[in-house]
Amino acid sequence: MKKIIASKDAPAAIGPYAQAYLANDTLYISGQIPFVAETMTLVSEDIKEQTAQSLRNIEAIVKEAGFEITDIVKCQVFLRDMNDFAAVNEVYAQFFKDHTPARVAVQVSRLPKDVGVEIDAVCVKG
Repeated sequence: MKKIIASKDAPAAIGPYAQAYLANDTLYISGQIPFVAETMTLVSEDIKEQTAQSLRNIEAIVKEAGFEITDIVKCQVFLRDMNDFAAVNEVYAQFFKDHTPARVAVQVSRLPKDVGVEIDAVCVKG
């Protein structure tokens, strides 16, 4: 089974891609930038608020697909500035609590809409 997943509670895709793609029991969530779905604008310039918003967007898509946060098995965190790593990590840890998916965090030269962080995720049912 393959199915495109779209949540009205996460920002619409700003290019030729889906918010997420469900393939059998695996959900692939496209990178989520810290835009507010209702306004399609950046939540704030603050990196902690940007991280929280990106994670809220992921959560909305996870729920839309019928998954749980604990189904997330891997995230990739893309940062404009690796000096923000500690602040991002703090918010990330609060979001996931005791659940610790595999993760990668890298600095990139530029992100869409010049945001400070973008996060994607992979979920597996069960």
